[in-house]
Amino acid sequence: MQPSPLPSPASLRRQRVHDAVRELMAEQGFRVSMDAVAARAGCSKQTLYSHFGSKQELLRSVMQEHLDMATARLDGKAGGATNPRTTLLGFAMEHLQRLSDPSVVATCQLLSAEASQFPEEARTLYRDGCETLQRRLAEWLRLAMRSGQLRHDDPHYTAELLLGMIVGLDFERQRFAVPHRDSDDRRKHWAGFAVDAFLRAFSVDASPAPTQPHPIFPISRP
Repeated sequence: MQPSPLPSPASLRRQRVHDAVRELMAEQGFRVSMDAVAARAGCSKQTLYSHFGSKQELLRSVMQEHLDMATARLDGKAGGATNPRTTLLGFAMEHLQRLSDPSVVATCQLLSAEASQFPEEARTLYRDGCETLQRRLAEWLRLAMRSGQLRHDDPHYTAELLLGMIVGLDFERQRFAVPHRDSDDRRKHWAGFAVDAFLRAFSVDASPAPTQPHPIFPISRP
């Protein structure tokens, strides 16, 4: 077996920068500066600008890395030999574990409190994070529907529903510092319950739910 190649100096530097951004976002929210990132990562501000171009692009790079890891289970699976439950359960556990990271909880609490002061930054972060996650999951579900693994329905609505089922109230419990599912066993039990309920609802044998052409609250879909 070939040993894994050692990471290059450039990739190590990029990882230090990403780690610095995540740490600082949990401490400073939207107020994080390129100067602070450079100091935390041990590089110059000029290096940051030469590699990322702007603070916005740096934040987008960090979010892209997060999403790539969060959705790795969905790559190339739909329509293949892998059981949909196996793929979705793996995705659900990965999602729950990341949302249970104390730094993620702290960051979300701070960003939520600051969103009204930084509306443009908040919208950009939501688009690059939440909407992209929903879109990637929707694409996997669309392929699963097309291959006959799931009942045909709106993949974007279906993705939003599944994400809500996976998270449940546990993220809110963490935000408000009340007891939550703080172990992999508890998270796995809930993930299995949510995924199995979803698969029952959207199995190819399930009757489609009646459509509602005029939702009470207009929701824009990606």
